[in-house]
Amino acid sequence: MSTASFVSTTPLQLPSTQRVGLSSGYSVSRRAVAGVPAGTFIVTKDFIYKGQSYRQFLPSKQRGRFQAAVLPITPPLLDDEEKRKQMSEEYGFRQIGEQLPDNVTLKDVMDSLPKEVFEIDDLKAWTSVLISVTSYALGLLLISKAHWYLLPLAWAWTGTAVTGFFVIGHDCAHKSFSRNKLVEDIVGTLAFLPLIYPYEPWRFKHDRHHAKTNMLIEDTAWQPVWQKEIETSSILRKAIIYGYGPIRPWMSIAHWLIWHFDLKKFRPNELPRVKISLASVFAFMAIGWPMIILKSGIAGWFKFWFMPWMVYHFWMSTFTMVHHTAPHIPFKSSEEWNAAQAQLNGTVHCDYPRWIETLCHDINVHVPHHISPRIPSYNLRAAYDSIKQNWGKYINEASWNWRLMKTILTRCHVYDKERYYVPFDEVAPEESQPIKFLKKVMPDYA
Repeated sequence: MSTASFVSTTPLQLPSTQRVGLSSGYSVSRRAVAGVPAGTFIVTKDFIYKGQSYRQFLPSKQRGRFQAAVLPITPPLLDDEEKRKQMSEEYGFRQIGEQLPDNVTLKDVMDSLPKEVFEIDDLKAWTSVLISVTSYALGLLLISKAHWYLLPLAWAWTGTAVTGFFVIGHDCAHKSFSRNKLVEDIVGTLAFLPLIYPYEPWRFKHDRHHAKTNMLIEDTAWQPVWQKEIETSSILRKAIIYGYGPIRPWMSIAHWLIWHFDLKKFRPNELPRVKISLASVFAFMAIGWPMIILKSGIAGWFKFWFMPWMVYHFWMSTFTMVHHTAPHIPFKSSEEWNAAQAQLNGTVHCDYPRWIETLCHDINVHVPHHISPRIPSYNLRAAYDSIKQNWGKYINEASWNWRLMKTILTRCHVYDKERYYVPFDEVAPEESQPIKFLKKVMPDYA
């Protein structure tokens, strides 16, 4: 790639009142930019504005005219309290925490927790099962009795209740449900069956998420999009833009299909357990679905199973997004990755309406869960109170709100080492109508 410095007379498109304090330099190079013909020379202007570094891309020819996108190229200044407050307001957070010092280890944080938060209480564990079974049964009753215009409310309740089954299985997978491993395997498998989720395949992949949280390539949860994926083909680019934009709240369906049913994705020693889980899921489908259809028809299958399942995947997708995705939370390579920073700084505590917290067994009190997955769900709040007392200034906190979701859906897209994320409408502006649509129609209040 050839690069040369030159002087340009092209004015920076900022109001005259905002041009004070700018310093800049131009360079020109051939680089791949979506929407720009291959081989086109791209003019870049680096400048400083209000203490922040920016880069302005100026294609020398694009449909016969200049088009510019001004891009900040430095990460947020997390050591600046005023900046963090501004970011919190802008992104929809209550608090954005300071950067955790490099010399703090995950063991340091774990050792500060009271020992009792790690204790398994059989009564509390089985009470959570009772809550989920009862609330799910109530949801099915509501669906059977509700007039058509009340069905969305019944589906919302039932889908949230069945998400509680997932959290119970989640505890079983982390060995925080029972002292008996066989009991955990049985309960976890049964809890996942109404979701058509194979327990053991999910457990193996989810353990990797905890071991590699927010690590590039290695983390099995949400990953930023890579620039090379955007540049692969127009069809893939459009699919990715929709997948990380308007349909992102249901993209866990794709994750479910891609990660959990392919035997090639598992080690030989994992395969026996994986096959048992898959057999259980297929048996449930072979027996359960025909029984639903026999009793209530295809429409009944849609009402009683499919729509609550879609609500479950809405929570599965959005919970996971909110827990680890924000413009100021980086994904890092294995060489740069720090476990304590990823688990404490890189995990978000988010408060949801109380009925959701109850039905989902406090899974969104998520910071202590990433400090130690061995903490049972019913002890997460006590553990979080301790973390706030000892490490409160490093915590990211939010209440679920429109601005938070809008930030994630319209900004957190393509990986960039310095900026963390670059939005699609800056990388591929001509094909990012779905993102522009979300920016226009989604409310912006926190």
